[in-house]
Amino acid sequence: MILYGLTIFLSAFLLFQIQPVMGKLILPWFGGAAAVWSACLLFFQAVLLLGYLYAHLVVKRLQPRMQFVVHVSALALSLLALRVTPSPALKPLGGEDPVFRILVLLTASIGLPYLMLATTSPLLQAWYARAYRVAFPYRLFAVSNLGCLLALLSYPVLVEPFVAASNQARIWSAGYVLFCAACATAAYRSRHAVELPEAPPESESALGNGAPPRWIYFYWLALAACSSTLLLAVTNHVTQNISPVPFLWILPLSLYLLSFILTFDHDRWYRPSAYVGPLALALSGMTYGLAKFDGGTNLRYVVPLFAGAFFVCCLFCHGELARRRPHARYLTGFYLTIALGGALGGLFVGAVAPRIFRGFFELPVGIFACALLAVIAFWRAQKPLAAAWTVLTLVIGYTLWTQERSVVKDAYLMTRNFYGAIRVTQDGQPDDPYATRTLVNGTITHGIQYLNGDLRRLPTTYYGPKSGLGLAINNTRRSSQRVGVIGLGTGTIAAFGRPGDYYRFYEINPKVVEIAQREFTYLSDSPAKIDVVLGDARLSMEREPPQNFDVLAVDAFSSDSIPVHLLTLESFRVYFRHLKPEGILAVHVSNRHLDLEPVVERIATALGKDNLLVDSDNGENLVYSASWVLVANRGVFNKPGFELGQPVKPKAKLRLWTDDYSNLFQILK
Repeated sequence: MILYGLTIFLSAFLLFQIQPVMGKLILPWFGGAAAVWSACLLFFQAVLLLGYLYAHLVVKRLQPRMQFVVHVSALALSLLALRVTPSPALKPLGGEDPVFRILVLLTASIGLPYLMLATTSPLLQAWYARAYRVAFPYRLFAVSNLGCLLALLSYPVLVEPFVAASNQARIWSAGYVLFCAACATAAYRSRHAVELPEAPPESESALGNGAPPRWIYFYWLALAACSSTLLLAVTNHVTQNISPVPFLWILPLSLYLLSFILTFDHDRWYRPSAYVGPLALALSGMTYGLAKFDGGTNLRYVVPLFAGAFFVCCLFCHGELARRRPHARYLTGFYLTIALGGALGGLFVGAVAPRIFRGFFELPVGIFACALLAVIAFWRAQKPLAAAWTVLTLVIGYTLWTQERSVVKDAYLMTRNFYGAIRVTQDGQPDDPYATRTLVNGTITHGIQYLNGDLRRLPTTYYGPKSGLGLAINNTRRSSQRVGVIGLGTGTIAAFGRPGDYYRFYEINPKVVEIAQREFTYLSDSPAKIDVVLGDARLSMEREPPQNFDVLAVDAFSSDSIPVHLLTLESFRVYFRHLKPEGILAVHVSNRHLDLEPVVERIATALGKDNLLVDSDNGENLVYSASWVLVANRGVFNKPGFELGQPVKPKAKLRLWTDDYSNLFQILK
């Protein structure tokens, strides 16, 4: 028992430890987009499905001795294919499908080792059941999920803050070698095990000892797909407005695993009648939160609400799975169905939803699906309860439908892709001299333009003449000025351009480029020469020769989320390679949730640069308050024109952000 339990625990730990490791390694290659994690989870769930299919076929089709030979051979082959650190040759060039590139990259890096880890839990549970004549070995599934949970929780606390990303990969590889040895030993001990008898003396399953009916497979599938959909949808909802970093990936996934641990450990953790009230509150709370909580809502309310409600939904879905688990003869088919449901949920959120929806509508779909499954679960308990729940489900569905319909109806244009949901709204009729058009990414305004007359040439929102960016541009004016901008938005910054100037925009999202060129006129109206480079700004700038910018603006934040790889020591070195000696780096640090000024100050100090914080207030012509930190070589800010700013106050004990280290906890407002 100990060998099987430890091997399953180690495999699960490695299975989920590699997820944030790989996510962190490849996140900068795809612009720090929140959807990177969804694409990674799609890969992990798909390979998990293949692993469960492998386990099912091995147990059902091969004799015990041949199972040992096949599995040990596969383990040996996976050791030969072990390569955790992704090859730089797989970095995206810009313009290709990010989801496909991520799937290829992960397959080439950890595909076969991950597949072997994914087979372990169902395979060793089946071997243990046969070797020790155990009809219901499902507590080993709880052990597996405990290993997964500890791997996830240890990452942001013990691994990420103290171990460099490159060393994380090496340590994981050593752990994988140890796992292969343990798994091969378990396979050797199980080589003489035989099939369990059809009818054991007693049953722990609501389904009894016989073969599961056909309908139950569809029910298992729906429950697993629903919880998987909610996992990714809730994760997207949180990370798109904060930052796509491992901790915010790990929180929902940890709750997801904890629900598996509890419900499969013992039946006392789930009773259908006890979940009627909590589940109704959870689904209603998320429905209310989608309508009332926008990007400006305090995270102390948003994160607990959605995390707590999601946990209750997972306890319901996984409790129903545990309550209807079959006899061990059908164990691998049960796990295969769960894995298929998880993969379908991941496929829906990671690949299908961005192509069929114009906004982030998968969370409402998941909420409504959970309510429908509750109708099925409660129908067998009490008919009056089921009828009341049916009414609640209809109310939730109608509320969600009207909410999302109003979002679409109010939009002049609405579209979505891998990098996020973009909405364009229009205020006023075309003949109104003060009519405006607004670009919204997630919940944050990314630009407003007047539609008529000279007003449409005015820089608005965070880019007013008295903003930090305006100060940097106006104080580096020459006969011809070179300006680089990371993040296009509506192209508002092009309004500063004059004849003879050169403006180079870096933008990763092709939809943003298309909308800026078609629905706004800042780029076409500017007398400056304009170039737009498609792809992640940092990767593009690493490939380019020095651009000799007078000003380089870093303004690439999607919604209120920050791409961390653009705020590290290594990224600033890239920026200054493209700046003239007297050039200015302008970093937009306005953020509702995070105090980014000290992060920039710490990097500037490490590079021996001066910094200047410029806070500007709301002004005329739709100018918003904004915070910019300007960074330049020593003495640049001693010239006249920089009196409006002051150096950033250092934050005690703030560690320097690098590609190997960042910490959001220290800068939460």
